[in-house]
Amino acid sequence: MKKNVLIIGAGGVAHVTAHKAAMNNDVLGDICIASRTQSKCDEIIASVKGKKHLKVKSGKLYSRQLDALDIPATIKLIKDTGSQIVINLGNAFVNMSVLEACLQTGAAYMDTAIHEDPDKVCENPPWYANYEWKRKARCKKAGLTAILGAGFDPGVVNAYCALAQKRYFDKIDTIDILDVNAGSHGRYFSTNFDPEINFREFIKVWTWIDRKWKEYPTHSVKRVYDFPVVGEQPIYLNGHDELHSLYKNIDANSIRFWMGFGNHYINVFTVLRTLGFLSHLPVKLTTGQEVVPLKVVKALFPDPKTLAPGYTGKTCIGNFVKGWKNGKKREILIYQVSDHKKCYLEVGSQGISYTAGVPPVAAAMLIANGTWDAKRMVNVEELDPEPFIAILDKIGLPTDIKEIRPNSKDSFDGTVRSLKKELEESTATVTVSAANPMIALDRKAQINALKKLAMK
Repeated sequence: MKKNVLIIGAGGVAHVTAHKAAMNNDVLGDICIASRTQSKCDEIIASVKGKKHLKVKSGKLYSRQLDALDIPATIKLIKDTGSQIVINLGNAFVNMSVLEACLQTGAAYMDTAIHEDPDKVCENPPWYANYEWKRKARCKKAGLTAILGAGFDPGVVNAYCALAQKRYFDKIDTIDILDVNAGSHGRYFSTNFDPEINFREFIKVWTWIDRKWKEYPTHSVKRVYDFPVVGEQPIYLNGHDELHSLYKNIDANSIRFWMGFGNHYINVFTVLRTLGFLSHLPVKLTTGQEVVPLKVVKALFPDPKTLAPGYTGKTCIGNFVKGWKNGKKREILIYQVSDHKKCYLEVGSQGISYTAGVPPVAAAMLIANGTWDAKRMVNVEELDPEPFIAILDKIGLPTDIKEIRPNSKDSFDGTVRSLKKELEESTATVTVSAANPMIALDRKAQINALKKLAMK
């Protein structure tokens, strides 16, 4: 049995994780939240206490200041707090530092995203092999549990892949991971999590097709799919963390990741990238000062946590799996739907942070009771998915499974055609107005503009 949790980070995801950990502190024990800015940790604690979410009222919930890149300081904090489980929810630049601190203290390690080098973006696959996987032998030798990518995607979708392989298919052909946010935050433009990490994701597209890594231009392959609950949504082929482990651990011919983007997002992203504002490399101003354009953009954008109060609509994330069972073709969609408003009412968060922040608590509970105390480094799909999904069902992220008739109107075709053909169908059209920028978010105005365009 392992107890006492150290949550590193104080952003939107950590906010949710802290609430859910407090609601299960009978299993997890004391909870410490640590970040560079301790006041942000204290805000989360005030929210947890305000919602009366501490299940065991006498349990400790407290904060500490920490620079997670400082390995000796992190080692000291783990020891001082008696934390046996570390949930790393800092930005993706700190993974290796926190993992090293866990290796030197014996605390179980967990994160929700692949490590990133600030000077590199969208590294060549398999990305995990450049960083975390280099510590596999040390974890095994030390008997250290390290669970990589235990958020939603990566995380829950990895468990869905394992569930499909374990329960629903004898042989898998394709897995298409589909992620859409059909919600509205009412701002002209904002990302739903750290803008710097968000934009870095979409510089290249690496995907696993016919058991080979293939690269495509960003937002060049588009589909429109009729999702459960949220209806028809445009989605684009993207690279993503989970592909860098799933290709190795799940026996499938193709594993692809698709994310929903509206025309307005595509327009703003394209303008920013074309003008160089999404560059992660420093540029020199005429004053001689150096700035990183992407960090300037991040400073100008809203803090994703501030989006929560007015967020409406739902998210839908799931895996469309095709293959064979008992000699017959089979297709299923394993998915989860979350409601932004319900998430806010429960924990004061928007749905994107909620879907990413709940799974680490389920994983921590499984480490605590021994079920997922693997004593080695693993990605989520290497563990038994059913106990994980069962806890998620109980603590806020219930899973649905839909049987699909093969090749029916409800099927999803993720086959990538010639790039020329894909580019012809991936264009985005948006009406803009300098006098009224918000017209770009007015669905009715956009539909009417497209109708007028079609009539010309």
